[in-house]
Formats: sequence, C-alpha cells, structure tokens
Amino acid sequence: MRKQKGFSLIELLIVVAIILIIAAIAIPNLLRARIASNESSAVASVRTINTAMVSYNSSYPSVGYAANLQALTGTCTGTVTPSSTSACLIDTTLAGGTKSGYTFNAAGSSGGYAVWANPVSVNTTGVNSFCSVADAVVREIPGGVAVSTCAGTETPLQ
Repeated sequence: MRKQKGFSLIELLIVVAIILIIAAIAIPNLLRARIASNESSAVASVRTINTAMVSYNSSYPSVGYAANLQALTGTCTGTVTPSSTSACLIDTTLAGGTKSGYTFNAAGSSGGYAVWANPVSVNTTGVNSFCSVADAVVREIPGGVAVSTCAGTETPLQ
C-alpha cells in the first residue's frame, strides 16, 4: 500500500468551509466597527468645528461666525498672518468637506452658526447624521437622514 502525500480533496474542502464560516461571522462585525469609528470621527469633527467657530467669533467679533468651513482654514505657515477669510483654525481635510466617510458643512453669520455632518453612504460609512448650533451641543439625527440645517431641537448626544 502506498503512503499518501499531501491532503485529500475532502480535507481541503473542510478547511475552506471553516474559513468561509469564520469570515461570514467576522466581516459584519468589522463593518459595524468601521461605521462606529466613522461616527466617532464625525462627532469629534463637529466638536472641532464648534471650537473653531467660537474662536473665530472671538478673534473677529465684527464679522461674527465664519460663513463657511473654508474661512476657518488656510495656509498659515511662516510669516502668513491669519485673517477673517483664512483663519487657520481647522485642517484642510476637514475644510474640504469630506472626512472619514462623512460630509461636513457649516453656515454662520453674526447671529449664530450651524454645523452638520452626513454619511457619504448611509448604512455603509455611517448610520446617523450629526449637527450642532451656537450652543455647541452635538445632536444626532437617526437614520442617516441628510440634513442641511440644524434647528437645535434634535436629540443631544449623551
């Protein structure tokens, strides 16, 4: 009787089946973890924009709050001085409007401001939208409903 070298087809199929079962269990958990990570990043980014808006208002009281995200950013290196159109308060990635699976926008005037973050792809990059107004409380809008304003009546995050 000859001694076999290697694995039989049945043994290989069993190993492949086990790997597929483990992947079927692990992949949804990885996707949920990525969504949670993106949402945490979005909340932190909204808080960063809140801080930048308050700093902008303190630095330029005659202007009020920044009209948009682009006014909060800028290239301030060396001898360049921040101004009301290029305040150097947030990074260019955030000012670009998209970061970690969320799109960001802000609108401000002399009386107040609103910031909102919407998932790029609902249930893939994020589940909830977030917003904030001049009271600096980050609010959650369940279901990833795309918002373009923040009334301040949405559910505050705990």
